[in-house]
Amino acid sequence: MDADALITARYKALEGFCDERQRRLFAAAEAKVLGHGGVKRVAEATGVARGSILAGIKELNSAPPVDVDRTRRVRRAGAGRKKLVDIDPLLVGDLERLVEPVTRGDPQSPLRWTCKSLMQLARELGEQGHKISHVSVGVLLKDLGYSLQGNRKTLEGGGHPDRNAQFEYINHKTDAALSSGQPVISVDTKKKELVGHYKNNGKEWRPQGEPELVEVYDFVNQELGRANPYGVYDLASNSGWVSVGTDHDTSSFAVETIRRWWFAMGQATYPGAKELMIMADGGGSNGSRVRLWKLELQRLSDELDLTIRVSHFPPGTSKWNKIEHRMFSFITLNWRGQPLVSHEVIVNLIAATTTSKGLKIRAQIDSGQYQTGRKVTDAEFATIQIARDDFHGEWNYVILPRT
Repeated sequence: MDADALITARYKALEGFCDERQRRLFAAAEAKVLGHGGVKRVAEATGVARGSILAGIKELNSAPPVDVDRTRRVRRAGAGRKKLVDIDPLLVGDLERLVEPVTRGDPQSPLRWTCKSLMQLARELGEQGHKISHVSVGVLLKDLGYSLQGNRKTLEGGGHPDRNAQFEYINHKTDAALSSGQPVISVDTKKKELVGHYKNNGKEWRPQGEPELVEVYDFVNQELGRANPYGVYDLASNSGWVSVGTDHDTSSFAVETIRRWWFAMGQATYPGAKELMIMADGGGSNGSRVRLWKLELQRLSDELDLTIRVSHFPPGTSKWNKIEHRMFSFITLNWRGQPLVSHEVIVNLIAATTTSKGLKIRAQIDSGQYQTGRKVTDAEFATIQIARDDFHGEWNYVILPRT
């Protein structure tokens, strides 16, 4: 057996009885005996890093302390470098506040990614008094569920020069409302679903060779129709409400869902609320140009005696609405691979959706009839007590109770 094999055999025999310092000193002693080239040979024979072997040789060459305790631990329990988040408890919160206003995400996936570079984020954190490198910023972002956006073209619709400014404005208004204890909700319509034995994307565990049988063609079942899930996500409580409509997705249906959320969940959570902030897409039943949306909100404001503040996302950015990646994406994951055979099944699957961060959702069928094509006259629109913000009043406005 050659010398290198003997070193390997000795190291393997002692490895389980040695701590990291003893293994380092053993490797250093072997390398010292071998002389020139010994560090490389011992590193290959034992797997101990060259740097550790060199450090061990340095220890061997120095005089050992006279009062050394041979029984002491090399490291005490809990020793070692502390994590940045333990040393600086405000770091994670400040990092998320830097990223959140410009966060982009796929509405059908919990994955999110940031537009800001790691170097830029590290500089901005440094200006706030945090000591952190861009490498550590990347590690923290990964732990928070972010990754750096690559160079890839996507179809996002028309851009707007004030798009990022609107994100910042919404974020500022949201922080102000949450700080004062006022409810902030994100609303939107989830993708309409066919009701019946139709294929639902995704896979679910089942006995091998026994897949769920579904229809070959996705023709609408005239008896069951479609499901229109409209959701309300409460940012502060990480909870949500979904009305599963059986008729049309109109502004009246959207505001009725907000009304049901308030009486079922919001009122008890915010008994002292004076104002309700709503974040909504720029189009659809809750669009910024839809007159009926504003008229129905006025009626809700009167009924609840609440000031309602609304902020819409700019055109082409609806998928960045918080309800998309904080609630709808998890609903989609929960019912993957399961045919939505009835409205009751849809409600149960939505209500059973949870996350590791404590998301709770309540769901209910809304079998009401909602007229399409409803026109709001000029006289009706004139009764709305609306105050538009100085910054893009078409996107940001307040509706006051008529009392």
